[in-house]
Amino acid sequence: MDGTAVRTRAGDLPREPGVYQFLSDDDVVLYVGKAVELRDRVRSYADPRSARIRRMVDRATTVDYAVTDTETQALLLEANLIKRHQPRYNVRLKDDKSYPLVQLTDHEFPRIEITRDPNEAATVYGPYTDKGRVEVVVKALRETYGVRGCSDHKFSNRERPCLDYDIGLCTAPCTGEIGEAGYLADVESVERFFEGETGVLADPLRREMEAASQDQQFERAANLRDRLAAVEAFHGGASAAVSDSGGGGGERAVDVLGVAVEGERATVARLRSERGQLVDRERHTMDVPDTDEPVAGVLSAFVPQYYAERELPDALLLPERPEDGEVTTWLEREGVAVRVPGAGREATLVDLALKNARRAVGGRDEGSDLADALSVTFPDLGRVERIEGFDVSHAQGKAVVGSNVVFVGGSPEKGDYRRKKLTERNDDYANMRELVGWRAIRAIEGRDDRPDPDLLLVDGGEGQLEAARDALDEVGWDVPAIGLAKREERVITHDGGFDWPSDAPHLHLLQRVRDEAHRFAVQYHQQVRDEVRTVLDDVSGIGPETRRRLLRRFGSVENVRAASVEDLTSVTGVGAKTAETLKRRL
Repeated sequence: MDGTAVRTRAGDLPREPGVYQFLSDDDVVLYVGKAVELRDRVRSYADPRSARIRRMVDRATTVDYAVTDTETQALLLEANLIKRHQPRYNVRLKDDKSYPLVQLTDHEFPRIEITRDPNEAATVYGPYTDKGRVEVVVKALRETYGVRGCSDHKFSNRERPCLDYDIGLCTAPCTGEIGEAGYLADVESVERFFEGETGVLADPLRREMEAASQDQQFERAANLRDRLAAVEAFHGGASAAVSDSGGGGGERAVDVLGVAVEGERATVARLRSERGQLVDRERHTMDVPDTDEPVAGVLSAFVPQYYAERELPDALLLPERPEDGEVTTWLEREGVAVRVPGAGREATLVDLALKNARRAVGGRDEGSDLADALSVTFPDLGRVERIEGFDVSHAQGKAVVGSNVVFVGGSPEKGDYRRKKLTERNDDYANMRELVGWRAIRAIEGRDDRPDPDLLLVDGGEGQLEAARDALDEVGWDVPAIGLAKREERVITHDGGFDWPSDAPHLHLLQRVRDEAHRFAVQYHQQVRDEVRTVLDDVSGIGPETRRRLLRRFGSVENVRAASVEDLTSVTGVGAKTAETLKRRL
């Protein structure tokens, strides 16, 4: 787009707060931004102030937008969209956390649900910062108005209402217990609540609380009181109080951030203090935004993205105020005390966080080292932040399973681990092709909610890597892939291999990913193997627990068959008579 095209498109946008997206001709999201007034903000891109943003505008062919009710909602929606689309020209934190939304689907009888990936045709509200509060409110709405929360499969072709009807969470439109007009009227009440009419839910809850109290049902009244408080706080009518004794010692949980900038990269160090004791420390790497105040700009990008679905602290200590004032406004509205200390214990904590950030900038960075070491084969790899590891485990073609583990910034991200049962066959190459193909198809079709990795690592040598690359090529998922052979600890790529020193930090990173993928695969294989029916089930005296012990001890039915009576009786639960029966039966 040139300046004229940007101005023309901006003229079509409303003068309201919201989020805008610059898209390429193949609908790839290049950049996401938020605005107090969409029209004026987008018009400013007609004359970009940095070369980086100018390149983005040149690549873009259109601008999409979404209007929000408030500037805070625009801030949170921007963070969600950056995490979902990982736009090339945004400063972004590479994790998959996002803020929850509430959607009412476009079915004949709409369904209410909490989601991070809403349907295009649904009516969507949010995003919201406190998932627990959202869950309380949605449950209260369902108890009050009976809007369904079930899947389409569960809803269709029912002959009698489900348990949700029995416990008062649904009015059962599936079986005609409520007519369409009545149900849609209840849905309209739910919509009114999300549009800001708190009394739609608060008033019936208050009446119910008062009735419970008069009936001396004090436990129920207290529960309703807590629910009412969550409802009234939902639209900003109340906020959690933060204890502040002036010196900062009153808060139970305090996060301290330090930022170190070197060139186009920044490291953010986070320290966690609970009741005056340091309990956690971590570091994250980000691009430096195009701004005259790089530290303040990094904080503006980092804070809303990092605290997506993470519990906000009671206080946040910073080296500088975020460049975007709306970030501070949002934090304080959520009850977080934001301070830039100049002296005392809090200033010492900020200095400690800064030292941690600077140490990472000047010290060892395994992800950057790995990218440099692979640059001959993958010149466009950049820094390796997110790695996915794959391995296959089976017993001579039986109970075949695959593992898919994820490391972010050199540490395991266990919430992103996945595993899969595979076709039973004694062919490691075909198994790896199926496993990687499964991951690739889900990524291409948008059925995997995790961001794409920077690098794939398969446990194995040339054969396993070739099988993985065949799967990637067949699906069209463009992600670099390498292998790590166990015996030689040799890194395999599509055009050769590397023999790195045994003490190389980037080799240690790959070894950790490979070993974790192997552990996760073996663990799942043992679970699946113990679940399958074997000839042992037909042996008198062998129950499920004894069968599991035998398989864990010997590894397979074939090894049980080859074991001596003495070996068999060494297994708990197998006596001499049972051992003789086993030998005779097998």
